[in-house]
Amino acid sequence: MDFLLRKDSPFTGDEWNKIDQMVVNTARQTLTGRKFIHIFGPLGAGTQSIPVDEFGEVAPGDTSFFGDDDNTPLKVQGRRFTEIPMIYKDLVISWRDLENSKQYGLPLDLSSVAGAAAICAKREDLLIFWGNEVLGFAGLVNATKVKHLEKKNWLEGENPFQDVAVGIKTLQDQGFSGKLALAVSPDLYMQMQRIQPKTNLLEIDRVKELVGGNLYQTPVLGENKAVLVCPEPQNMDLVIGQDMITAYLGPEKLNHELRVLETALLRLKRKDAVIVFE
Repeated sequence: MDFLLRKDSPFTGDEWNKIDQMVVNTARQTLTGRKFIHIFGPLGAGTQSIPVDEFGEVAPGDTSFFGDDDNTPLKVQGRRFTEIPMIYKDLVISWRDLENSKQYGLPLDLSSVAGAAAICAKREDLLIFWGNEVLGFAGLVNATKVKHLEKKNWLEGENPFQDVAVGIKTLQDQGFSGKLALAVSPDLYMQMQRIQPKTNLLEIDRVKELVGGNLYQTPVLGENKAVLVCPEPQNMDLVIGQDMITAYLGPEKLNHELRVLETALLRLKRKDAVIVFE
């Protein structure tokens, strides 16, 4: 990975290992979409584009003795080659901090690395849920043909449970099966932290049971919004070219500039595998 220019940096191999570990740990703590969406890759830093297929509505199969009845085949109805965008955040490590670490044998402060990694992780989730209007990408929330359902007041009764149950039935009626996942905004997550009368159960635990335990909160959804998906890889995946890593940009006024970066793209193959509650 010569493009990272690490050989040109003043950091030792051990310091780069600690930088990499900081990036990985921070990303794991921050990312939400990767917790339920299948990863396709990593394909390598040089991968610039990927085919994105789209399937239309799926007609039911047939049953007969001889198999000679006409039926609508399942096939790709649209294909385009899409460039995989880069997500990145630059940071600076002071030359004085680096020299102080070497001179006194102290651990190098990597707070700026953690901050840059957290920003990149949030940008990835924004790309997954909202896409990027400037680059022409849509996300789970705003893609065309995604089904939107009006939600009830989740502070009252069994409304969260009932809304999610309706969403699951909608997916099942369309033929979706397998893994389910529910991502909610932080306010809705807190609204489910209440005990249902006569059940001695938190509402959030009942909802979590409906989706097989795959319930997540993410601030990128804003407020009063939830997204239910069937995230099997035939429905959607997250393409990773270069996974999140740190490169050396070079010296600037004696200080050292680095860049945390990744290349990623959401492929939404079956848009009807997504239900948005709002």
